[in-house]
Amino acid sequence: MTDQLLGMQTTDTEAPGSQHRPSPAPHVVDPTLPARLARRVRAAGDAPRFDCLTPFTGGVVATLPVSTVADVEQAYDAARVAQARWAARSVADRAKILLRYHDLVLDHQGELLDLIQLESGKARRHAFEEVLDVAGVSRHYARKAPDYLRPRRHLGAIPLLTQSTELHQPRGVVGVVGPWNYPLSMSITDALPALIAGNAVVLRPDEKASLTALRAVELLDQAGLPRDILQVVLGPGRTIGEAVLDRADYVMYTGSTATGRKVAERAASRLVGASLELGGKNAMYVADDASLRHAAESAVRSCFSSAGQLCISIERLILHERIADDFLKHFLTRVRKMTLGAELDWGVDMGSLISQAQLDRVTQHVEDARAKGATVLAGGHARPELGPYFYEPTVLEGITQAMDCRMNETFGPVVSIYRVSSDEEAITLANDTNYGLNASVWSKDTRRGRHIASQLRCGTVNVNEGYIAAWGSNGSPMGGMGESGLGRRHGAEGILKYTESQNISVQHGTPFKVPPGVPEKVWARSMATGMRVMKGFRLS
Repeated sequence: MTDQLLGMQTTDTEAPGSQHRPSPAPHVVDPTLPARLARRVRAAGDAPRFDCLTPFTGGVVATLPVSTVADVEQAYDAARVAQARWAARSVADRAKILLRYHDLVLDHQGELLDLIQLESGKARRHAFEEVLDVAGVSRHYARKAPDYLRPRRHLGAIPLLTQSTELHQPRGVVGVVGPWNYPLSMSITDALPALIAGNAVVLRPDEKASLTALRAVELLDQAGLPRDILQVVLGPGRTIGEAVLDRADYVMYTGSTATGRKVAERAASRLVGASLELGGKNAMYVADDASLRHAAESAVRSCFSSAGQLCISIERLILHERIADDFLKHFLTRVRKMTLGAELDWGVDMGSLISQAQLDRVTQHVEDARAKGATVLAGGHARPELGPYFYEPTVLEGITQAMDCRMNETFGPVVSIYRVSSDEEAITLANDTNYGLNASVWSKDTRRGRHIASQLRCGTVNVNEGYIAAWGSNGSPMGGMGESGLGRRHGAEGILKYTESQNISVQHGTPFKVPPGVPEKVWARSMATGMRVMKGFRLS
């Protein structure tokens, strides 16, 4: 690590709404780590290099090699050779590696948390969600993959005489292009079910997430993953990312909706399947019978986790008018007390944005709303004295259709307040978006909450929680509707998408044909009668 990084400190200047304290000495990360991890990248020895920067200071953390399209080709060649041997191993054998990986991730969580924070700029408590996610996904698929992938018998053409069995064959080599906002979780959790299903993986993590992703891959190696099954390439999305997706037997992409459309088109042109998690303009509805303190506390976390740079974070707070003022008292009091800072410890509520581009987008949305008449209830300013990309947690009210933040995803620490007079109005407002990724409903009457949730066009809806309940339910599918994507993570769908279903049907006894000497008309009538008799018959 560079001297600049190891000497990183934060100012002790205090301001309303952003209390913080001087940083303790940063955790010591092995200085040999970048060079060691660079060897895990598929790249030539004389490859050009790029700087990994920390958004906390803008300083250089490490330098890593840049892959070429030729390197991507070599990665796929090696992965395809290794995949055949990997697929021949039993699911139970592959699962043992994920169980070991689960333990290794938890054993090395301190180092992983440091890397996540340094690369993403997020607070430690939000980095910890990534560690839990990776451990949870590892354990879930290690325990459940044998059942998800087991052969299944179905009713055959002629019951008892026809045996139909469904198998799930791996697709081959899966291309995974990960985002920058969750450098550990989104780099590795999409690869885990693909691997245990018998595929090889070529992974291109975002350049802003490279160190964390490479350390996660190194731990997979340590857990026993065979050589060449998981290949890593680094480089710009427009060249290396595209090369990874254009050669894959299945595409897994997380990123913007605009890029996701292009990824889907390219995959479709090759008749290759794709799973895409894209943008969101997520809403939380607080009904008039909600527990306001609990809802307000959850709303703070749900709006400002990872400085709002979370695909499933809340950007719209819809409040029943009967409780709106009381809710805002709790919510705004908590927001104004939030601590901002770059400390690598647990005492900070919110960290930094990732880059100047994100800061510019957040600033533009807030200033546009302010200029067009919105009221800033909290925040609304950058905090350059804390670091180059810090921005206060911001709450807006009086948002209209003319404002950029009304329909467009901000992807930052900005939430807008809307007041409604009924559940029906809340449902209409929540659904007034082209996105459909995540939503939250708060009501003490869980039956009412479930009813409202079922009418929201979202892939996940949390009742009396913001986002963690759905995200952490590894056995249930998670994904988006509308412009928020295609396909699902987690559960059976999260692993079966990486397989091809194969039907093997065995006919016993008399071949499937009209018996000699029987008129076709009589045969047809008898078959129809048999179908009626066998209605409802099932094979386990």
